[in-house]
Amino acid sequence: MGNTKVLGLSGNVKRPSRTASVVRSIVSSIEQKFSVESRVIELVDAAPILFQALRADQLDHSGRAIIDEVEAADVLVVGSPVYRASYTGAIKHLFDLVDFRALTGKKVILAATGGTPLHGLMTEHQLRPLFGFFNALTIPTAVYAVESDFSGHVLTNPAVSERIDRAVSELAHLFPNGTIKGKISQPGLYEAV
Repeated sequence: MGNTKVLGLSGNVKRPSRTASVVRSIVSSIEQKFSVESRVIELVDAAPILFQALRADQLDHSGRAIIDEVEAADVLVVGSPVYRASYTGAIKHLFDLVDFRALTGKKVILAATGGTPLHGLMTEHQLRPLFGFFNALTIPTAVYAVESDFSGHVLTNPAVSERIDRAVSELAHLFPNGTIKGKISQPGLYEAV
């Protein structure tokens, strides 16, 4: 993944955020295993810029830069707190501004946080269809965490960390031969395909 661009998008609308912690943990796991360029955007910062436009042609320079970064990423890590059984309106608005052709074939790791394990299916029933519309490739393993998986806003549950590792391993297998450069060699994991 030499020049591969990884963009984390956290749908949090307040700070501190457990969702942002999960997104950063996933991006960090990718950074630890592969040579990538990465960045995380929290919608608590980006939403006020994006909400100034209702359509992509109304974006100012700052808003256009955010959307351009989303469209240029090779890998997206998209996380949202579960809000009323779905992702946040800030995430919805951001993707309303993305060109419907821009994410074709892009790889996406899905993540969410919620108040109960029952909200865990939001990634399957809400986020995965969103990226299906964009013809993006969502990684089979989604990451979901509840409040008890954290100490404060730091992810501490090893089971969630294992899901992150599995999702990152699955990501590696979706890149064409030679385009993913692992930093570690572990048989069966994180190998170039």
